[in-house]
Amino acid sequence: MTLRKAAKDRGCTVRIPGVCNFNSASTVLAHIRLVGVSGMSMKSPDLLGAWACSACHDEIDGRTHKSGMTRDELRLAHYDGMARTIVQLEKEGLI
Repeated sequence: MTLRKAAKDRGCTVRIPGVCNFNSASTVLAHIRLVGVSGMSMKSPDLLGAWACSACHDEIDGRTHKSGMTRDELRLAHYDGMARTIVQLEKEGLI
């Protein structure tokens, strides 16, 4: 199973307060953007991703601005979600 497919029907690990819709049916692997690793037409490796519901994914990608959080705060929420995702993947033996 790929890490992208492992995101299907998972709970959101980003969990932005006031934004998260807790809809596991909308969860995808939201990749971290990292200079030198990702960029124009290049996604980060799947290990550098968090399970994000559609609402949290829109917020961290800047398509919405509901949280009032700064770019750095959103980045931290995304990184926290990535850590939670990695811990769960390791518990399940997927990494």
